[in-house]
Amino acid sequence: MAHAHDWFTHDRFGLFIHFGLYSLLGRHEWVMTHERTAPEEYEKNARFFDPDQFDAAATARAAKAAGMRYAVLTAKHHEGFAMYDTALSDYSSAATFGRDIVAEYVEAFRAEGLKVGLYYSLIDWHHPDFTIDYHHPLRDREDARALNEGRDMARYREYLHGQVRELLTRYGRIDYLFYDFSYVEEREGWAGKGPQDWDSEGLLAMTRELQPDIIVNDRLWIPGDLVTPEQYQPDGPMTSGGTEVMWEACQTLNGSWGYDRDNLDIKSPDLLLRMLVDTVSKNGNLLLNIGPDGRGGIAPRDQASLQALGDWMRLHERSVIGAGAAGFEAPSGTVLTRNGDRLYLHLLTWPFGHVHLAGLADKVAFARFLHDGSQLRATQTDPDQQAWNTEPGGQAPGTLTLHLPTTRPDVAIPVVELFLTADA
Repeated sequence: MAHAHDWFTHDRFGLFIHFGLYSLLGRHEWVMTHERTAPEEYEKNARFFDPDQFDAAATARAAKAAGMRYAVLTAKHHEGFAMYDTALSDYSSAATFGRDIVAEYVEAFRAEGLKVGLYYSLIDWHHPDFTIDYHHPLRDREDARALNEGRDMARYREYLHGQVRELLTRYGRIDYLFYDFSYVEEREGWAGKGPQDWDSEGLLAMTRELQPDIIVNDRLWIPGDLVTPEQYQPDGPMTSGGTEVMWEACQTLNGSWGYDRDNLDIKSPDLLLRMLVDTVSKNGNLLLNIGPDGRGGIAPRDQASLQALGDWMRLHERSVIGAGAAGFEAPSGTVLTRNGDRLYLHLLTWPFGHVHLAGLADKVAFARFLHDGSQLRATQTDPDQQAWNTEPGGQAPGTLTLHLPTTRPDVAIPVVELFLTADA
């Protein structure tokens, strides 16, 4: 029976877009708090923000060409600057430079057939009622605690819920809402913030009422539809109480979400592709981020990464889209995924001559390279065969041996497509 969320576990690969006033500064999306900038000083940057190079249609085409099937755009980050036409504040893209970036994004990505998600920060360092805490840019001021006496989280909560209502009623169907984030522990004498501050139960109920089929993440600090490991790769399928759960790895290209001009710690396309297939082999999704620059353009280094991903995905996407854990043991140096009646063996290192697949001897009807469709010879070796001279020794019962050419195919990650028999 089909479920409203089936698209998510099918599509597997999405684009995260961190775009906001911080993009103009080019020093990480947390620049306001890293540099302890007071809200009244930080907001002065807004009059210089005019992202004339932001092209939602071109970004949507780039995402689609990279093999991505959905996207998530930051409608508002922790700095409090809304990237849409909000009636609740004049601290927005519409008021500052006359554009509703969310509207442009939603229209463009839908036009390419991609699912649309929005990111919304529960945190707002600009709002006068958001209380100072250990993440707030004013935390080191001598009068920080005194300043909190005039702040009212109830008023902020009303604002938060109001903005979410705008986002979920003005832009048609929203497929995914990525809330960010709760931090419930105390630190340095400051209380954290969590469900009681956001009214997480009420916020989630409103979200589902306004968009019944929406997917919501876990960062309200109450159960959502999926879990969102960030900046690390889980070592297996993610579980809760012993049961597998839907999950999505949130990853950057260089360790920063917003545009960070001088951060050159770029992940190679090879690493990105290995992360992607590793994620899918563990029944997860990969949400890979780009941070448009201060004019809204996609940085050349980000464009190059998307291009490289697309070059590989054009020929290999069936090993990712619609795929998941294989249920068979992957040989050392490989990653296995399964899509229906086919297995996909990703060869992360290139072996000489053979690769041995345990338990698949009578379960594979045909083997071929995915990039060009050329057949690979597949055999079984008598377990009792003695190794002698050029004769390899026997393999364990049930082992399928693939015979590989000496020269590695000229693709980023070679993939073998294995057609399974009906009873596999």
